[in-house]
Amino acid sequence: MRIRGYAALSLAAVLFLVSDLLQRIVVYPVTWILPTRRAAILGTWQRYLCRTLFVILKVIGGADIPRPGRVPGGPGVLILMNHQSLVDIPMVIASVDGTFLRIVTRQRYAKWIPIISHTIRTLEYPVVNPGAKAGTTRRYLERLGEVARTGDAPLVLFPEGTRTRNGKILRFQTSALERILEARDWMVYVLVSDGYWRHAKLSHFVGGMHEIEGHLSVLGPFEWNDPEADPGDFIERMRDLMVEELARIRGAEADRVPEPGQAATPHDGVRVGADPTSG
Repeated sequence: MRIRGYAALSLAAVLFLVSDLLQRIVVYPVTWILPTRRAAILGTWQRYLCRTLFVILKVIGGADIPRPGRVPGGPGVLILMNHQSLVDIPMVIASVDGTFLRIVTRQRYAKWIPIISHTIRTLEYPVVNPGAKAGTTRRYLERLGEVARTGDAPLVLFPEGTRTRNGKILRFQTSALERILEARDWMVYVLVSDGYWRHAKLSHFVGGMHEIEGHLSVLGPFEWNDPEADPGDFIERMRDLMVEELARIRGAEADRVPEPGQAATPHDGVRVGADPTSG
C-alpha cells in the first residue's frame, strides 16, 4: 500500500504548488478588484483546496476521511479543535461556511510551505512561538488580542498547542485562549476529530494512509458574552466537552464492531450536537 501513499502525497504536492501560483496571480488579485466579495471568494477558494485534497487522500490514498462539519462563518465565531494530525487544518477550513477563516498558527509555518505560508502572511494569521522569549511572546499575544477584537472572519485555535502523541486530549495551553476570550463576545464551536493520531506526520501517511478511519464531531454553539469575566471555568468546560466527545466517539466505534456474521452499521463520522451538559 505504500505506492498509494506515495502517489497521493505526490499529487497533493502538485496541488499545493499549482495552487500557490494560482493564488498569487489570480485569486488574490481578484479580491483586490472586488473587495466587497473578498470574504466569499477566499472562503470558496480555501474550501475548494481542502476538499480537493480530501478527494486525493480518499481516492488515491485510500483514507476514510469524513465529510466536513458545518460551522457558520462571520466575525465573532471562535472554533476550538483538538489536534491529532496535519489533516485537522484542512478539515476545519472545509467545515466553515461562506467565508475564509484565520487560524492561530506557529510562526515557523509562515516561511516556506507552498500556499500555506503565503496564506498565513497575506491573511495575517496570528502566529505564536512556544519557544520564544518572554518579550516576543508578549508581542505575539498582543497581536492575537488585536486580531480577535477586530477580526472580520472566524478564528480557529488548537488549544492543546501541539499534536497529541496518543490521541487523548492534552492539557490546554490557556494564554492564547484567555487573550481571545477577553477580546469580545463569541459564539464558540468545538470540533473533535479522531482516527488520525497514528498518522500525524507525512512519513506516517506514506505507509498507513489506507488505514485511516476518521471521525469528526461539531458541538455548539456555546455563548461567551462576558469578556471581563474570569474565563477559567469556561475554558475547563470546553476541554471537558472535548474529552467527553472523544470518549463517545471511541465508545460508539467499539459498539459498531460486528459480531461474527453480523453486518457493520454504516456511519458518516460527523455529529452536530448541542451542549451535552444541558437538559
